[in-house]
Amino acid sequence: MIPATQLRPGMIIKREGELLSVLRVVHVTPGNWRGMVQVKFRNIMNGKGFEHRFRSEDKVEVVIMEETEMEYLYSDSETYTFMNTETYEQVPITIEILGDTKNFLTPNLKVKVEMYEDRPVGIELPLTVDLKVVDAPPQMKGATATNSPKPATLETGIVVQVPQFINTGDVVRVDTRTGNYLERAG
Repeated sequence: MIPATQLRPGMIIKREGELLSVLRVVHVTPGNWRGMVQVKFRNIMNGKGFEHRFRSEDKVEVVIMEETEMEYLYSDSETYTFMNTETYEQVPITIEILGDTKNFLTPNLKVKVEMYEDRPVGIELPLTVDLKVVDAPPQMKGATATNSPKPATLETGIVVQVPQFINTGDVVRVDTRTGNYLERAG
């Protein structure tokens, strides 16, 4: 248990039986009142976000996650299947747990799966992934690469703004934290 004033973004806490990821922490000291901590959370199991205000003397339970390296294998309509690279055990993870990280998964991609009490609760992607462009409009005449990006659909279905010189069939490097195009990949 730690004081609520020590919460930082990225921490995982357990509150009322739910696992919550800390997204934002703001310390509030209104006038002559006691200090408070305004925290924005995301429920790890259902993906819903909400805010909660703690008094500065409140205590919270921090949860330490176990990380296991796994390889993404395939998906069906509701789950994505990962394989433990040491034991070869296959673990299904639901779309609700993955959230937007599913937009960067390609077969054989190695990720770290966060486990809590032997249940997967999230994944940590590499900082960048290389994805193939499956649909991009043709280059506009007279447009330069710096001033007019265009939307491109990548192999996972995500749409990313890319420079004009990127064409269907190219492979691009994407930042998994922001979803932004970084560069053309070899």
